[in-house]
Amino acid sequence: MSVTAPKGFIAAGITCGLKTSGKPDLALVQNTGPHKFAASVFTSNRCKANPVLWSEQVMSDGIVEAVVLNSGGANCYTGAPGFQVTHSTAEAVGEALGIAAGDVVVCSTGLIGLDLDLDKLRNGVELAAEALGSMDAASADAGHRAAVAIMTTDSVPKLVEVAGAGYTIGGMAKGAGMLAPGLATMLVVITTDAHLEPGALDQALRAATRVTFDRVDSDGCMSTNDTVTLMASGASEVVPDLAEFTATLTEACASLARQLQEDAEGASHDIAITVGGAATEEEAVEVARAVSRSNLFKAAIFGNDPNWGRVLAAVGTTSAQFDPYDIDVAFNGVWLCRNGQPDASRDLVDLTPRAVDIRIELKSGTAEATILTNDLTHDYVHENSAYAS
Repeated sequence: MSVTAPKGFIAAGITCGLKTSGKPDLALVQNTGPHKFAASVFTSNRCKANPVLWSEQVMSDGIVEAVVLNSGGANCYTGAPGFQVTHSTAEAVGEALGIAAGDVVVCSTGLIGLDLDLDKLRNGVELAAEALGSMDAASADAGHRAAVAIMTTDSVPKLVEVAGAGYTIGGMAKGAGMLAPGLATMLVVITTDAHLEPGALDQALRAATRVTFDRVDSDGCMSTNDTVTLMASGASEVVPDLAEFTATLTEACASLARQLQEDAEGASHDIAITVGGAATEEEAVEVARAVSRSNLFKAAIFGNDPNWGRVLAAVGTTSAQFDPYDIDVAFNGVWLCRNGQPDASRDLVDLTPRAVDIRIELKSGTAEATILTNDLTHDYVHENSAYAS
């Protein structure tokens, strides 16, 4: 279960000293072909990190031979020298693997405004390239090591493997905070041995991320470094039906998105907010997202309080179509509010389990959408108050 599950991919995760903890901090994933097609989706934050600016250029022709990722520093707001570090890292990968630097996606994660040590990065690239030449570079263990090397505040690596119709999709992700649209503070590498051209890959990836990664909204904060890259080796020689491939890819992305939600910083509840009966899917997303970003609602869930009034207050801040006095709200299957009035007793709702399901019925149409979020805890505040220390 890893990026090495599909044929044509090898990976490495090593320690190069970017983290003061001495933990692994650099990963390298290579597509050995025969094809080197790819697609990426990047943060929609206007304040983009240097690796994003570089990788957007790399993706212009849909060809990617390797992805190099470092933790221990976001390389964001580090000026022209920071962009040169990204460029030089890609050049180091190109030299080590005998490929063009312009075919190397670069990803970084960590503290904004921190200069990265280029010598350590170059040395790390050399170590990772050597590891790619080992006997187990295509093993699940190698993929696991790569996933560990990109962790920051993550408590566990995120991995996935899904079988398609004659092909395989594998993936790894990092992210445990700043989970909001624009992909969350996530770095994701997805691999497949299916044979698809860049245009088809881009179409499938955007369709998959729209209903998975873009609907994880842990704390309403958007990162500067988000990158999701899909690489296709074509090694299975299978040209899948695009709709079938998109469904399989969406399944893989949904698994990784859930893993991101479940590892959110300091969270004690994983909350799924589903809005049904909306006039459009966009309005369902708008309403669910408004609730997910209500600190009052999130604090109530932390306190195991099924305060449905805070749900309605958040719904009312949106521009969605609904009758404010004809809305239904359920907590874990118990309808506490029907037609804008109290219904079942709050005492019937048990919020002590980690999983919480909120259902909101707008009665304005047939569209539906779900946003994944978490509660607001003491641990979240503490972890983010001490992040740079």
